[in-house]
Amino acid sequence: MTHSLVCPETVSKVSSVLNRNYRQFGKKHLFDQDEETCWNSDQGPSQWIILEFPQRICVSQLQIQFQGGFSSRQGRLEGSQGSEALAKIVDFYPEDNNSLQISCLSLRVGWSVPLKAVSW
Repeated sequence: MTHSLVCPETVSKVSSVLNRNYRQFGKKHLFDQDEETCWNSDQGPSQWIILEFPQRICVSQLQIQFQGGFSSRQGRLEGSQGSEALAKIVDFYPEDNNSLQISCLSLRVGWSVPLKAVSW
């Protein structure tokens, strides 16, 4: 059984917020479990989310959900151990729909903070 690695101590950062409207589209909506809300980035060639976990984690699955018509063509999951530079873990190719998409990672490696998803 899987469970979310995001906890109250997880620090999140995002590349941008649509029209700087943090109330309606801010990062607080990334994990609020409300299908009526979402983080919405501004336009640009590369948007990203950084999650800094309070402890070392092991990622075996990535679950992501976009609004239909607003998904990326390619994503990349990166991670680092301690203060090392970020390194690619896996590329993923989401479908352009609003269903929950699950990618099982063939590489099950423990990564510590930060973990970064880029290139939406």
